[in-house]
Amino acid sequence: MTDDAFKLNEDEKPFDPPGADKPKPIKPRDAATLILVRGGREVMMGQRAKGHVFMPDKWVFPGGRVDPGDARAAAASELTPETEALLRKGGVVRRPPRAFALAAARETLEEAGLRLGGAAGPELDKLRFVARAITPPYRPRRFDARFFLADAEAVLADDRPVMGEELLHVRWFSLDEAERLDLPSITRFVLREVRARLAGEPVQPPFLRWSRGAHSMERLTC
Repeated sequence: MTDDAFKLNEDEKPFDPPGADKPKPIKPRDAATLILVRGGREVMMGQRAKGHVFMPDKWVFPGGRVDPGDARAAAASELTPETEALLRKGGVVRRPPRAFALAAARETLEEAGLRLGGAAGPELDKLRFVARAITPPYRPRRFDARFFLADAEAVLADDRPVMGEELLHVRWFSLDEAERLDLPSITRFVLREVRARLAGEPVQPPFLRWSRGAHSMERLTC
C-alpha cells in the first residue's frame, strides 16, 4: 500500500472535522492502545459506553492514558531497539518508551480482562508500534496516542475477552466486520494500517497531528 492511500482528502480525514465553536486548546495527555490480532484475520474491539463524554457508543481497541507507574512496571522482555527508536520520534518524548507499551498492556487487562504475559509481565518485544496520533487542538479532550499491534496467540494465555465498565460487548471481529462498525475516524485509519501490515506490506508508522490549521501525516523512520 502506498502513501497515496493515506492522503488526507477532504472527504476522508483521520480525525472528525471541527465544530463551529472551537474550545481553547489544551495539552494532550499521553495514551496507548493495543490492537490484538488473532489468526492474522481477526481483531479484538469493544464498544464504549453510552455515558462516556469521549467517543460514546464508538467501537475501539482497548487503550487509555499512560499512568506514572507504567514506566516502572515489570516486563518479561523489553521493546526491540527499532520499536524503542520509533517511539522516540516525532518531537520531545518525556516518558521512557516502555511506559507506552506497558500502559497498553495494563489497559487491555482493565478494559478487556486479557492479560499479556505471566508473573514476569508482558513480553514487550512482541509488540509492534504501528501509529502515533495527536488529537486536534479544538477537542475538549486531547490525547497523544501510540498504537501497538500484537499477535494474540503469542502474547495471551487466554483470548476470551470480558466486558468491563468502559468497553462493552468486547469480542473478536474479522477485519471486514470491524470496518463496518461505528468507528472513530482515527480508529478506522489505524485499522487500514493494520490490514496493510497483515498483508505483508512494508509500511512505516504514520504520525498524525494538526499542524498549521490542517491535518498532517509523516512516516516515522529510524
